[in-house]
Amino acid sequence: MQALGLEMDVPISLFGKGHAGAQANAKALLGGKGANMAEMSSIGLSVPPGFTLTTECCQSFCNGWNQQLPPLLWDQVQKAVQTIEDAMGDHVKFGDASRPLLLSVRSGAAISMPGMMDTVLNLGMNDEVCQGLAKQTNNPRFAWDSYRRFLEMFGNVVLDLPRAAFEDEMDDVKYERGIYDDANLTVDDLQEVVRRFQAVYAQHDLEFPQNVHDQLSLAIGAVFRGWMGPRAVKYREVENIRNLLGTAVNVQAMVFGNMGDTSGTGVCFTRDPNHGEASLFGEFLINAQGEDVVAGIRTPKPIAELQTVMPEVYDEFKANTEILEKHYGDMQDVEFTIQEGKLFMLQTRNGKRGGEAAVKIAVDLVKEGLLTKRQAIMKVLPEHLDQLLHPRFSDVDSADYQSSVLAKGLPASPGAAVGQLAFTNEKVVENKKNGIPSILVRDETSPDDVEGMYESEGILTARGGMTSHAAVVARGWGRPCICGCTAISVDEANGQMTVTTADGETRVFKEGDYISLNGNTAEVLEGQQLVAPPAITGDLKTFMEWVDEARDIDVLANADTPADAKEARKNGANGIGLCRSEHMVIQPERINQVRKLILGNEKQQEEALASLLESQRGDYEGIFEAMDGLPVTVRLLDPPLHEFLPPIEDEEIIASVAKDLGLSSDEVKEQVKAAEEVNPMLGLRGCRLGITKPAIIEMQT
Repeated sequence: MQALGLEMDVPISLFGKGHAGAQANAKALLGGKGANMAEMSSIGLSVPPGFTLTTECCQSFCNGWNQQLPPLLWDQVQKAVQTIEDAMGDHVKFGDASRPLLLSVRSGAAISMPGMMDTVLNLGMNDEVCQGLAKQTNNPRFAWDSYRRFLEMFGNVVLDLPRAAFEDEMDDVKYERGIYDDANLTVDDLQEVVRRFQAVYAQHDLEFPQNVHDQLSLAIGAVFRGWMGPRAVKYREVENIRNLLGTAVNVQAMVFGNMGDTSGTGVCFTRDPNHGEASLFGEFLINAQGEDVVAGIRTPKPIAELQTVMPEVYDEFKANTEILEKHYGDMQDVEFTIQEGKLFMLQTRNGKRGGEAAVKIAVDLVKEGLLTKRQAIMKVLPEHLDQLLHPRFSDVDSADYQSSVLAKGLPASPGAAVGQLAFTNEKVVENKKNGIPSILVRDETSPDDVEGMYESEGILTARGGMTSHAAVVARGWGRPCICGCTAISVDEANGQMTVTTADGETRVFKEGDYISLNGNTAEVLEGQQLVAPPAITGDLKTFMEWVDEARDIDVLANADTPADAKEARKNGANGIGLCRSEHMVIQPERINQVRKLILGNEKQQEEALASLLESQRGDYEGIFEAMDGLPVTVRLLDPPLHEFLPPIEDEEIIASVAKDLGLSSDEVKEQVKAAEEVNPMLGLRGCRLGITKPAIIEMQT
């Protein structure tokens, strides 16, 4: 916007009725949320009005504006706020105690980063506005509840105050009142919470800003700064997200799900993100705000129950999800709020999904005429197929499996995971370095747990629903995850988990104990359960047939045995690109023949070659039969020979080899030492092995 003296054409984009237009698909500039707000407005959905500060603003804020909003841009922000006031009507005004307008300030990068960026809700609350909102809505509890939420969120996100400081004060008030659930706090209780939250600011030598425009400026800056925060940087590193300008900031009129029993909030996938069925998969809470659902603080209700609680809202919502799927041609992840019986669509994006769901959704969307086969292929990522080719638990109906079930939670992300209990990110990372699989167990995860979640085999939480932070991130990374497992109690300080089983028994498991997670059934199991290999059938078979029709390259396998070759052919390989013959002879029943070939006398070497010739001939016959005329590339014996010999310190194996060769253990040890090569890469391998041990190559040929 040259007239403003800013190095960008349009730093702010408006959305809402009458403002969706040319930039609706400019995701790189508006971010995922901003682009979707504009697009949802353009297709006629009820979207609360707002505006988007572009990703270019973030880039300039972080690099060239000294992390300050320039006066000319701030003027545009003020004008954009006025457009929100006009669109909302009813004479609402930002900062006016009699008819207050409250705002949300949310991040939104071009690529979704769930839970990694910052959000501030109820912005515009202060002492006077709280009193005015209570009178306006005739619902003082709603006003004070909104205020205490804002104080905590603003303090934590914008001013870096520890969330625990607010949670401790909240817990103290509930304890003093004998209350367990937040929803049971009275107006007087909430006023006391607000007083104590304001005191938290003072305890950290800070003052809560009563000026709502200062709040807005500080919040926008905090969201921009969050782009370079450690959580967001780590997530981009793990997900290999590069070349983005930054995050956009979406400022939007607040609509409230916590205005009583005719209000609520929810998150919903238009299809099941675990298995792909074409049915709504989501959760909602009555008398709550959006953060309550995704943060896992309260355990929500399944979306199907909304049809009973608010049938008209449910019907409208279902119709909206169908419009969204047809418009975007993909399964959507939708956030919504109901304010006093009126539905507002807050956000939509392509939903993250597991491998099984990705394939089924792609196949179904083609059958429904929403996608072509080639478009459907591009909806499925390589890692989705990788998940489907991983093992699953076998014999889930067996008595042994069923007797190992300790507890059940919510099936947040499918798959099978086996590992040692770990209660901290640090322990998971340490185990990973030592080659030990871990199950990360938490009361509830937060974005700070991203490293532990990534390095773990699976995730188990005591609280949270199927759209909580843990669930969304786990699904995206293909980690099995069970959330809302209320039967477990996590004691991180002492490194233990207490499980109350279905029959009332109390079991205690320590860090390092093995457990298994069945993400498909949400079962937590004792010990290391057996897993079974996958199979290409059903939707996956259909999908891969489409891929075969579209591809223009062949796919060859690494396969070293007839069984491997048969499996490769079953999975669609067009031949074997590398058959490593050393893998054929390291099997227990053959390794002794190789050792005899290396260490034995002339007669023993001839016997070993004859034995290996017979077994190798069977190997290649089996491989060629499995490949059925397709090409096979064989690498003749290649590793340094000393790699086939036993370690000198293993007296038992040395003694066994010595007995077979008719030598003493000391003689075998001397030969093993003599065969060792300092630099195997330049030693007796490949063609040099063929020169010094031609009989091996002759036998293999």
